[in-house]
Amino acid sequence: MEEQVTRLVDQAWEGFQKTPRGPPLLNRHSRHPRLRYVIYFRPWLFLPRLCPEPAPPPSKGSDHALHFVHGKTTLSQIVADRLNARHATLHPERVERVPVAAFVPMDGYHLTRAQLSSMPDPAQAHARRGAEFTFDGASYLKLIRALREPLSPSSEAIHAPSFDHAVKDPKENDIAILPGHRIVVFEGNYLTLDREPWREAAGLMDRRWFVEVDFAVARRRLVKRHVAAGIAKDEDEAGRRADENDLVNGEQIVRERVGTVDEIVVSREDDEWRAQK
Repeated sequence: MEEQVTRLVDQAWEGFQKTPRGPPLLNRHSRHPRLRYVIYFRPWLFLPRLCPEPAPPPSKGSDHALHFVHGKTTLSQIVADRLNARHATLHPERVERVPVAAFVPMDGYHLTRAQLSSMPDPAQAHARRGAEFTFDGASYLKLIRALREPLSPSSEAIHAPSFDHAVKDPKENDIAILPGHRIVVFEGNYLTLDREPWREAAGLMDRRWFVEVDFAVARRRLVKRHVAAGIAKDEDEAGRRADENDLVNGEQIVRERVGTVDEIVVSREDDEWRAQK
């Protein structure tokens, strides 16, 4: 598994190195703006992002099948951490500055429980929380567009929401993406969904990595997660939620995936790798 992580980190680092840096002092009208590299992960996919111009379309599917333990969140966080570690090693004089990579999970773009209650069928909206229609895709796209803007001395922090599991609702402006964050790693279920606004956002990513998981494995993980998080009182209830909502969403994610991804990462159990984390 370690080889697979290293491979993805190397890909992201190589892309970052090719990103236009521009002169140290810059204005928005410069012909050589400083840009970010953006990466995107999906639960069934992971994606990085680097430059303001969309990357050349990757080939259909992928020439490389990578194998990874666990899912998108684990992988995306590890890649971001490894990128920061590499940058700190190569540039020890900048250790006290902002880390080069930022990690932004999609959970903060859940609609609030109040918004779900205002929908035409509140009961269904709450029962299907986690489905595509229960996310604020428009706000997510707004964030991605903002990250595509060239950096300049006047650039300010861009904020994204997080998700507060204690209150089970998003927490606005909780994640700061600073001008010094030159690589941004996203993860989420619908980041490569072939419908708007997700399609446009996916097209703005520099790399798209799709984390593929067997549905039986996904169900086992979901049952444990729902019970641990208090979403379900026991495994029977958690199993029903997985069957009636999560796996239904997963089928849509796979069925409606955009036609091009850079890598397919196969999520598998690996006790030896997991123990080393």
